[in-house]
Amino acid sequence: MIDLKTIAKTDPIKRHVEKGLEQTENTPMEPPAAYPLGSPPADFENLRKPLQILMEEHQNALQKTEKFEQAFLQFKANGYQLDSTINTALKDFFSFLDNELFPHNSKEEKMLFPVLHQKLIETGEHGIGTNPKTAIDVMEDDHVKFIQLGTLTFNLLGLAARLKDRTSQLFVLDTAYENGRELIELLKLHIYREDHTLFPLAQRLLSCDEFESIENKMLRYR
Repeated sequence: MIDLKTIAKTDPIKRHVEKGLEQTENTPMEPPAAYPLGSPPADFENLRKPLQILMEEHQNALQKTEKFEQAFLQFKANGYQLDSTINTALKDFFSFLDNELFPHNSKEEKMLFPVLHQKLIETGEHGIGTNPKTAIDVMEDDHVKFIQLGTLTFNLLGLAARLKDRTSQLFVLDTAYENGRELIELLKLHIYREDHTLFPLAQRLLSCDEFESIENKMLRYR
């Protein structure tokens, strides 16, 4: 039986549903042809402290995501048979989502994104239309998708553990697997976009005083 009962459960979708999940077209952040799982940009040491903090948290997220991906691949290769190593990796990842990734996203949304969104509007770094989108809208949409995909994957794994019929169980596990894989790819792409596109824009557009204010808020954030 899949032992996921000890993972801390949340209902984050209800807290964020008001943000919506519209698909953004013609965004200013087209995805690269390939996005490596690697180090931050070479000029990391020259970035403002708030950006360094967020990038360091991204590296931790990538490491956790990599472990989850390898365990999830092995889980499917084993015919969805769980062992202690896979079970621990799955539990650790869902705990990471609740206790580290979602707070990280909240930190970005409360401290960096509002200031940067306004700067992007002022400098013309946005889409067209009466309600132009910026890179911030893309990132916030991703944050909502993380919550939805993570919650759905977790709940499907828990449901599969309670099913007696093996055929039904395998169907649910396949669905959980596909959602988990989508979450993995979205996380990696999202971090690439922030590290290589959004944060360099912030470095260029925000003032020293604005970064100092953001840093002070981060130091007080719990």
